[in-house]
Amino acid sequence: MAEKNKRHILVVDDEPTWLQILSRFLTTRGYAVHTAQSGTEALRELTGFTPDLILSDVRMPDMNGFELLESIKRLPATKFTPVVLLSAIDDYDARKIAKELGALDYLVKPFDEGEVSSLLQKHLPG
Repeated sequence: MAEKNKRHILVVDDEPTWLQILSRFLTTRGYAVHTAQSGTEALRELTGFTPDLILSDVRMPDMNGFELLESIKRLPATKFTPVVLLSAIDDYDARKIAKELGALDYLVKPFDEGEVSSLLQKHLPG
């Protein structure tokens, strides 16, 4: 599959281990993976391309996932880009806020490969 025909996913997480785990998982399934270690870095990445899906951690030091989601939804190029938030916190209020801000889904860490595969099939069919 040519690189330009691949689905592009931006993974945002301040923990290098999670970036590595998700990048490896997505790459082996044929996705083109872009990474950012902060919300600020993610917004810089988004000036150069529009991904098909964004997976973002909630708890990050410079800008949390909710703030990043709000920024993504304000940008004309990424306004309709699906965003899934990832967190170690399984909290009703966090899920509710994520949904209200426009997140398509909320995955709790640690998650298994089946959960991520289901999420990809759901939000990036075909």
